[in-house]
Amino acid sequence: MAPILNFLSEQPQPSQHCPRKHGYFAHEETNICDKFYYCVDGKFNMIVCPNGLVYNEKAGICSWPDEAKKKGCSSEEVFQFECPKVNESVGATHPRYADPDDCQYFYVCINGDTPRRSGCKLGQVFDDVQKKCDWVRNVPECADWYKGRLTEEQLKELENPPTPKPRPTKVSRRRPRPPKHSPVEDDV
Repeated sequence: MAPILNFLSEQPQPSQHCPRKHGYFAHEETNICDKFYYCVDGKFNMIVCPNGLVYNEKAGICSWPDEAKKKGCSSEEVFQFECPKVNESVGATHPRYADPDDCQYFYVCINGDTPRRSGCKLGQVFDDVQKKCDWVRNVPECADWYKGRLTEEQLKELENPPTPKPRPTKVSRRRPRPPKHSPVEDDV
């Protein structure tokens, strides 16, 4: 019982990046939103959130900036994108807008005002007219997006992946089990 009490009443022993010996802790520079520290026995590992996510101190995980609610790390500050105002009577609930600097990405504006960055799969770009991802050959304004990154052959293979050959059906080598018989009651 004593070890548990010692653990619960343990005094903080701060070390570099670790205010306590164990736990998850935000980066000390408040404008660094996507990095945090995981501390074990006072030793830290810096963890970087996936692109577009920030460290959420309350949850101890990476989440969307609007969910983390961290000062200096709002969606607009992280993405440097502000959702255009739309007429709600004719607008979509979560409208999409092309990333002005990157054809492969776009922003989904949650309820029309909170941006979240999303992306198209490799070989595709965001079509700002159709408001969806499409193959680069179908979006003239992004026709050169993959030049120098992917060859025409690679783009065609991404669009039309080779179909795997069907495998022959395996025949089981197990013997079938004999059917189970239920005991029959004799009429008396």
